[in-house]
Amino acid sequence: MGQCRICQTSPRPVDRDQLCRLCQRQSLLIDGLTVEEANAGGQQLFLANLAFPAKRRKGSTGLTRRRRPARGVPAPGGFTPVTHRQLVLLELPRDLAYARDRQTLPAPRDEQMAIVLDIAVREHARQHGWPKSSTKRTRTSARVLLGLQDTPGAPLLASDALLLLQIDLPALNLIEAAGAAGLLLEDRPLAIHAWFATMTAALPDPMRGEVSEWFNVMVNGSMTPPRRRPRSEITTRVHLSWALPALTAWASIGHLSLREISPAEIRAVLPPSGNPRSTMGAGLRSIFTVLRARKTIFINPMHRIPTGGHETRDPLPLDLAVIREALHSPDPARAALAALAAFHALRAGDLLGAHLTDIQDGRLQMGDRSLPLADPVRERVSAWLDHRAQQWPRTINSHLFINHWTSTRIDPVGRRWLSLTLGIPTRLLREDRILHEIDASGGDVRRLCDLFGLTVGGALRYLPPFEASPTDANN
Repeated sequence: MGQCRICQTSPRPVDRDQLCRLCQRQSLLIDGLTVEEANAGGQQLFLANLAFPAKRRKGSTGLTRRRRPARGVPAPGGFTPVTHRQLVLLELPRDLAYARDRQTLPAPRDEQMAIVLDIAVREHARQHGWPKSSTKRTRTSARVLLGLQDTPGAPLLASDALLLLQIDLPALNLIEAAGAAGLLLEDRPLAIHAWFATMTAALPDPMRGEVSEWFNVMVNGSMTPPRRRPRSEITTRVHLSWALPALTAWASIGHLSLREISPAEIRAVLPPSGNPRSTMGAGLRSIFTVLRARKTIFINPMHRIPTGGHETRDPLPLDLAVIREALHSPDPARAALAALAAFHALRAGDLLGAHLTDIQDGRLQMGDRSLPLADPVRERVSAWLDHRAQQWPRTINSHLFINHWTSTRIDPVGRRWLSLTLGIPTRLLREDRILHEIDASGGDVRRLCDLFGLTVGGALRYLPPFEASPTDANN
């Protein structure tokens, strides 16, 4: 009788080939065999979770019910996610549609991580004022996702969490809670990458590769000479959208690479004048400049080809009926937004970024400016705050304007919500207010700059042509 290599205990007197009762699942022999002897006949491999299928009672959901620790009590012994990742034999897409009833989904493979994540979800839900239904469904999402792990105890993958949408479980709530607890690895590609792949799918492979090099420099920047800082996503999207008609036209006539493009072909594809010519020229100039600096192309065919500047549009007053309709809207959010934009000419970014603490004693603090709110604005903002407190009493979002989605988070509302709620471009309301101030003040440029935070050049844009002279700027 010898000792077991794993549990270091002396098994009962049995035959030499008998396995230790405590180590049967490891399939290790009793002491006496070397590693070479144990491997002499080869190794037996098993597919994970198929060698010993778990037994379930008929009608079981597969989600093991265990006693949960009390709220706020840390998991026993603490928990640290593992740093390794289990490689898989085949990369197959997971389809959870078959388990819409959730009765065939596996239980969490690391119960300690399940307890820690469950506590993190409940605490995050309590802090952010989630309703009970959202908290319950997010806890279910956590246990389902833990059962799908290839590496038990490893941080969850955000891309795997999106699979929960197939069975009508919340994914973004779980991503937010697990990320706050340090139990999530963000591996989702940026949306701009999918957009770029869609936009350039029709281009030839060589041309797509060259445009991809420009795209990577624009998004990520370049740390090797010539160095370049990353540009914003909006700039990248706009430049590619401007240049794409020319790229598509060259591909349609048989050009496979941007190295084949000459100045004559650029002149042939450019519009004759106006904003279409300037915008397409700006997009092509951005692409060819980067590729020439990276020595991907031999010459810059846009060199010395004038495309002109963007034409500016004169601001025009807005129809008063449209403004009145927005100000007297039964929607408190729309009325408050319209009042702030129409009376104080706030920008869209100012409306989205305003916080509750920015309004004090009837004044709105916007950076270095302190704006005394007009009486109609106070009434509508007060009505919105009453509606906000009644609709979302438990929210911790400190922004002035929130909606159903951001009420359980701390993010501001998006520009799309602002456009849909207001129904009027904020820019038009702002321009109408500035034009009214120009008429009331007799063209006082300094007053425009102080009231609306404009530069002198920006204020001159609102003056009539015969009044916009250099002497006004000096005054």
